[in-house]
Amino acid sequence: MTKLNHHRSGSGDPLVLVHGVGSRWQVWEPIIGTLAESFDVIAVDLPGFGRSEPLPNTTVSTLADALVDFLAAEGIENPHLAGNSMGGGIVLDLAARGLARSVTAYSPIAFWDTAGRIWCQQSLGRAKTLTKVLGSAVPAILGNPAGRTTFLSLIFGKPWAVDPQVCVDTVEGMLGAQGFDAALASFTGFRLPDRTALESIPITIAWGSRDILLTYATQARRAREVLPGARHVTLHGSGHTPFYDDPAGCARLLLDQLA
Repeated sequence: MTKLNHHRSGSGDPLVLVHGVGSRWQVWEPIIGTLAESFDVIAVDLPGFGRSEPLPNTTVSTLADALVDFLAAEGIENPHLAGNSMGGGIVLDLAARGLARSVTAYSPIAFWDTAGRIWCQQSLGRAKTLTKVLGSAVPAILGNPAGRTTFLSLIFGKPWAVDPQVCVDTVEGMLGAQGFDAALASFTGFRLPDRTALESIPITIAWGSRDILLTYATQARRAREVLPGARHVTLHGSGHTPFYDDPAGCARLLLDQLA
């Protein structure tokens, strides 16, 4: 049985929230309270992230397998699924296996071309290296708006407006993620499922207009081409991880599934 650290709250239809590479369940905190009024919300730490133990072999696909095992062990059947970045790719993978009632993916991976994928991998890899070099200076740097803007524009659309402690926690979560390097490297071999496997349930693809990690201009357009039957939404002014930029808009996309 795959044991995953997770946060669970609320009641209603099950809704499973899946974070991106280098992140953890707390990335969803800006919208969990709203969602828990309508859903049984389960926000997970994937293996090797947050407080979940790593896998012997970490790839996007083995992380997806671990999530499948977790859902089975917890008796969570036919949930709504939501994922960000790598988590978006994972929930689309689970949907293709017939394990989802609906999917909402925020800036999901794998709608890139080769250059876009390399840019993502190298940008995140360099960000981790730089923060390790800076070490104890990171909290002071992130304590002012200019520092947050310089160091976290890859993640947030409005980093200057994000609480400094949230920014510090975000960086520490990346540095402490034992599965980060292997998962990031596995992006090279990850492929989205055939779109015909995703045509039987509601799919929403949301992209922040300020996403410069998985670039909005190119990858949101490709998502529309690859999944023409999905609902495609632009979160104006939001970045790659939009929950702090536009919590109300992000939550509304998930509440729409109940309608």
